[in-house]
Amino acid sequence: MAEQTDSRLSGRRVVLAGATSTAGLAVARALHGAGAHVIATGRSADRLQELADAGAEVVVADATSLAEMTALASRSGAVDAVIPLVGGWRGGGGLAGQSDEDFAALLPALESVRATSRAFDAALRASEAGRFAIVSSTAVARPLAGGANYAAVKAASEAWARAVAQGYAKAAREAGVPLRTASVVLRAKALDPQALATRILSLWDADAADLNDRVFDLE
Repeated sequence: MAEQTDSRLSGRRVVLAGATSTAGLAVARALHGAGAHVIATGRSADRLQELADAGAEVVVADATSLAEMTALASRSGAVDAVIPLVGGWRGGGGLAGQSDEDFAALLPALESVRATSRAFDAALRASEAGRFAIVSSTAVARPLAGGANYAAVKAASEAWARAVAQGYAKAAREAGVPLRTASVVLRAKALDPQALATRILSLWDADAADLNDRVFDLE
């Protein structure tokens, strides 16, 4: 993706939690190219190096840990977006094949959504255009027996993100101020890193009130 500073994104501070994946790298490159300051986290310093080479500030931290995400939030100051990118898929074998081990391996995706939204709640609500976005799956709308573990974790993550959206709306309403922060769900059938990056860049094209509690399918 060609680098071209974007006035909507220039100077914005974006946390990509659990970003050591192809998708994380694509999003980091797109955001950095548009002029955003990217803070990318991962558990391996070696795997973070490619993100550092792409212009991101990298931090060794576990996106599933509330304590580590809270510590990062306290050090990071102002933040305009948080995007947990912990993912992965395990499944198959019909309903009988939905093992406890596979379910446990998938849970970090939900845990990262919970930890990051809680740790950065105050910072995102303080932003003039805060965004919290999760990556989900079209499997939530049509779960299959062979992917029941996966669909269940993604559905729980969506429910949490929608609760985050309600919290943002309630806080703005009680303070008597316009809604400035939005929580959105991005669903993909087969995740295309570039499509994800493009959609994340567009999160500042609309007002928070038009985005909050919305589900968007990635093309």
